[in-house]
Amino acid sequence: MSAIGFSPRRLGALVYKESLQVIRDPSAILVTFALPTVLMFVFAFALSLDQTHVPIGVVLESDAQEAQSLAAAFAGTRYFDVTPARDRREVAPQVVAGKLRGYVVIPQDFDSRLKEGSRGALVQIITDGSQPNTASFVGAYAQGVVATWLNGREDAPPPVALTPRFWFNPEINSRHFLIPGAIAIVMTLIGTLLTALVVSREWERGTMEAMMSTPASVFEILLGKLLPYFVLGLIATTGCALLATHAFGVPMRGSYFALLVSSSCFLIPALGQGLFISSSSRSQLVASQQAAMTGFLPAFVLSGFLFEISSMPGWLQVVTYAIPARYYVASLQTVFLTGDVWSLFVPNMLAMLASGFVFFGLVARVSGKSMDVD
Repeated sequence: MSAIGFSPRRLGALVYKESLQVIRDPSAILVTFALPTVLMFVFAFALSLDQTHVPIGVVLESDAQEAQSLAAAFAGTRYFDVTPARDRREVAPQVVAGKLRGYVVIPQDFDSRLKEGSRGALVQIITDGSQPNTASFVGAYAQGVVATWLNGREDAPPPVALTPRFWFNPEINSRHFLIPGAIAIVMTLIGTLLTALVVSREWERGTMEAMMSTPASVFEILLGKLLPYFVLGLIATTGCALLATHAFGVPMRGSYFALLVSSSCFLIPALGQGLFISSSSRSQLVASQQAAMTGFLPAFVLSGFLFEISSMPGWLQVVTYAIPARYYVASLQTVFLTGDVWSLFVPNMLAMLASGFVFFGLVARVSGKSMDVD
């Protein structure tokens, strides 16, 4: 039976029907409320870019008092867990075995080098290059320990005082920018996964044919399925934000209004992508796999959540413009760490809405052809 115009009453009935189905479906409630909580805790505690207590060796080949003082400076920092040694052959095998991330050698002639003011290196720093990020940290911070120790000596000239100032994240706490990005990853998973199962589930259960025989149009059927999940997405976003601020101590310098507006703009392409997947696939298993491959993984890798987009190859940076999560991650980090900067929000919102219109255009085309079959 063909649809006769647009009926708010029909749409309300479809929304009511879908809402009841969501309430009676334990998996939907689990994905909406339990999954975000678990993922937020995982991202907060298991994922960190802050390096502390890195195991290194300190080889003290000299018995001079100055050399012992420098070795004590390494042992006294919270960034290193020091394994003392008298010979580099004691620690080199531990670096090869992965038990140590590197070692520092304070040579026998350290005292004479120090007195002569030699321009050569005072110490030798060996790092495990199999983990480049950790190796860079060990090398840089070991040099920092030596520089700080030199400036603290009584016979050292007064050092130039440098006072760095970090905007938006003064503590340089990686959790403060990872947690907002994690909300985008969680919402991508919820939006695409839940909606990817909607239409495919109807096809599997055989109820889609019954809905097609009603006067409801394709637009009304899809919108009726979309609105309950849109509300669930906003509820999940609010829950994640409260968890971030109250449980993980992430500052919230913007407003919840800006957060919900940005989230609403992001849910449009996220839900649209899920509907497109479910409309083109009549199997829940295939739909869930496609949602993970085309929604979750690109958002995790190409959104700027973990890896800076500016450090990616040029062609890959172009690809990231097609990832809605790229704009959502930037908006979330601005809301939490900077505040309500609408000059940054608006371009991101427009990009997310444009992506949503593309997905819904594809949904309308695929769904229309599917429902004309049989």
